[in-house]
Amino acid sequence: MFIDEVEIWLVAGSGGNGALSFRTEKHVPRGGPDGGDGGRGGSVVFETDPNLSTLLDFRPGKKYRAENGGHGMGKRQYGKHGENIVLKVPPGTQVHDADTGELLADLAQTPQSEVLIAGGRGGRGNVHFVNSVHQTPKFAEKGEPGEERRIKLELKLLADVGLLGFPNVGKSTLLAAVSAARPKIADYPFTTLVPNLGVVRADDHHNFVIADVPGLIENASEGAGLGIQFLRHLERTRLLVHLLDVSDLTGRDPLEDFGIINRELEAFSEDLAKLPQVVAFSRIDLLSDRSGLVPLRQFFEARGLEVFPISGVTSEGVRDLILHVWTKLQEIPKDALKLSGVVHITNNARDDDDPRRFTIVRDDEGVLVVSGKALERIVSMTDMGNEYAVRRLQRQLERWGVFTKLKAFGAAEGDSVRIRNAEFDYVDEDAWGRDEADGENDDEDMEVLV
Repeated sequence: MFIDEVEIWLVAGSGGNGALSFRTEKHVPRGGPDGGDGGRGGSVVFETDPNLSTLLDFRPGKKYRAENGGHGMGKRQYGKHGENIVLKVPPGTQVHDADTGELLADLAQTPQSEVLIAGGRGGRGNVHFVNSVHQTPKFAEKGEPGEERRIKLELKLLADVGLLGFPNVGKSTLLAAVSAARPKIADYPFTTLVPNLGVVRADDHHNFVIADVPGLIENASEGAGLGIQFLRHLERTRLLVHLLDVSDLTGRDPLEDFGIINRELEAFSEDLAKLPQVVAFSRIDLLSDRSGLVPLRQFFEARGLEVFPISGVTSEGVRDLILHVWTKLQEIPKDALKLSGVVHITNNARDDDDPRRFTIVRDDEGVLVVSGKALERIVSMTDMGNEYAVRRLQRQLERWGVFTKLKAFGAAEGDSVRIRNAEFDYVDEDAWGRDEADGENDDEDMEVLV
């Protein structure tokens, strides 16, 4: 079974909680805090595997989870880092955000390994919050929750040459004649239901990969036939061989077919339509009189296209076609793979570490939603059940200008404010009292996770 599209869920591991702990040994009268940090959550990693050719191993809708980080413990014991989950995909796989369509990664190289979702950061133990004024911090950080994301995997086969043509024009027969591939061959349209790849030997030391893509008919770019499903596989090729049936058995006009297929290529992708083409007159073994090929050849040669009359059954002209294709490939640089590596990695950008970068909007229910990656991360790592941690967060929000901007945005006393999963009532910042009993200094409050 050939599977070239699938939607799955990725779940990064959550970071472990930092420990709230104090030394209590009998002979250590001033032991102080000794809570260790939580471990980092595991990441979701994609890795190309040349032994794979489809996405069959992925179950649609399944959640692929990385391991959570371990919690910190007393005596400054750090939690274990969560194991990454490594998902192997065939070369040519693209990863898209299923909701926005954004291209996240293009896994076109071998070997290639990319982190798609980084694991959550481990929370810091209370030992990190000691200073000269506040020597017994009674709070620690929670681990950062692992991110969850729905993605779409899309495979675009990697081939040097793509075979073009209407159904039943001899593409599969040609592929079987020039390579070890054994596609299904029959005398009815749409015999080929999946793309087939074959390795063609040009000489004793060189070869290239050729792809037979099925289902191209008129309106293929709009979903007719199988075209919309498989046209994308031609985007990775450097050269197209356009097969035209000149046997007269089908009653089709080769010039009309040529125009239809090329219009479909242009409608699907301008880049695909610009790929160089070589024209092959297919099934010449069925012609008793070949004089009719002369005006056809003149038509294409006048447009700068090389023409090769061939028969996949008798192999007539096939060797000349293969040698010409190999020569053309040497003239075409291998820059068709315009994308490589990760276009966007979530949760890793350093410019997201400034908590002063945030936005405020009012949702349909009238709640003021404050959004900012660093700010949301810090809120999610605050233990809301610990009054000391909450006091610290309040002072940080005030210092980073959250309350000032809320007031400027038009927040009124009693408005609900939400930051990630934490919701509280807005109080005018002049009403905030700084609790000196907590005793944390400004430098510690300004500390940002990195």
